[in-house]
Amino acid sequence: MRNPFIAGALAAFALGGCGSVPKQPLPTVQNVDLPRFMGDWYVIASIPTWIERDAWNAVESYRLDSDGTIATTFTFRKGGFDGPERRMTPRGFVVDRTSNAVWGMQFVWPIKADYRIVWLADDYSQTVIARQKRDYLWIMARTPQISAADLDKRIAYAILLGYDPALIRKVPQRSNGEARH
Repeated sequence: MRNPFIAGALAAFALGGCGSVPKQPLPTVQNVDLPRFMGDWYVIASIPTWIERDAWNAVESYRLDSDGTIATTFTFRKGGFDGPERRMTPRGFVVDRTSNAVWGMQFVWPIKADYRIVWLADDYSQTVIARQKRDYLWIMARTPQISAADLDKRIAYAILLGYDPALIRKVPQRSNGEARH
């Protein structure tokens, strides 16, 4: 293991019983400035849903609408940098108005999937999105690449939250200078 922090987190995960899912609620960030959170986020690593298992150049874009909901556009290339572009447009609903860190993400009416902002850099350059079930996870950044040390720290944090690190996959990213929306 090249990073002692992630090695320690893995050890804690192993000692805590890798098959068990923590019962306590996921901690979220204390406050999300929604207008500042809006914009493009590159998916750096994830425990993907079945739709995004073969995603390359995955970008999640948010726009705060006047009704308080969040217009979301998720785009990616399927199977490679030159693969066909896929686009999904779920709608986000802020569930916890005190922190703005818990959302319901609606892909199909009336179901709203759990979406929690569990870590956010002070400068809003990186974030970790999780779900209470600990089934899916997204490590995202404002840039298509982050340092290996930063990625290790985000993965270590996910492990501490009860995620299985063996399921986390790095998403291939290549910036071509295009604006993403």
